[in-house]
Amino acid sequence: MLEERLLLWKLKHGDKDALRTVYEKYKDDLRTIAGSMLRDTCIAEDILHDVFVSFAQKVGQLQIKGSLKNYLTTCIVNRVRDEFRRTKPNMIELDKAEPISSRLSSSDSRIIADERLRLLTDALVSIPFEQREVVVLHLKGGMKFREIARIQKTSVSTVCGRYRYGLKKLKLFFNGEHKNESH
Repeated sequence: MLEERLLLWKLKHGDKDALRTVYEKYKDDLRTIAGSMLRDTCIAEDILHDVFVSFAQKVGQLQIKGSLKNYLTTCIVNRVRDEFRRTKPNMIELDKAEPISSRLSSSDSRIIADERLRLLTDALVSIPFEQREVVVLHLKGGMKFREIARIQKTSVSTVCGRYRYGLKKLKLFFNGEHKNESH
C-alpha cells in the first residue's frame, strides 16, 4: 500500500517511469480478469490499454483512497461491463470463441495448460455474467465480497449468492451436468 502511494505521488508529479511500473506490476492480473470475463484476448488487451490511457490522462485529478490495484480492477470491470452490454446481442458461439492462452515454455506443458484454460474458459462463459464477474474478481482478482458488492452496486449477500451459484454451476459444468441457464 505504501509502494502504491509512492507510485501515485510520482505519477501526479509527472514521473513516466512510475506509470510504466504500475502498468508492468498490474497488467497481467488485469488482462487475466478482463480475458476471463470476456473470453476474447484481443478485446481484453484493448480494454487494458484503454484503462491505462484513461488512468494516465486523469492521474493528476484522481483521489484514490483505497488500493490502486482495486481501483484499476474496478476500471477494468466497468469497461468489461460496457463491452458486454455492447456486444451481448452478438455473442459468439463457444466453439468459435478464442480461448485464453497461457505462457508456458514446454510444448507439452503448454498444450495441457491451454486445454485446461480452454475448459475453464468454456465453463466461465457458460455461467451468467454477474456470477462470472463475482467468481473472477474474488478468485483471480483477490477482491473481497464487500468490494465486489460496491462495484456491482448490490448487497454483500447478493454477491455471496452469485458466488455460490456460480461455483455450483461451474462444478456442474465440470461434472458434465450443466445446462446453460440463467439464475
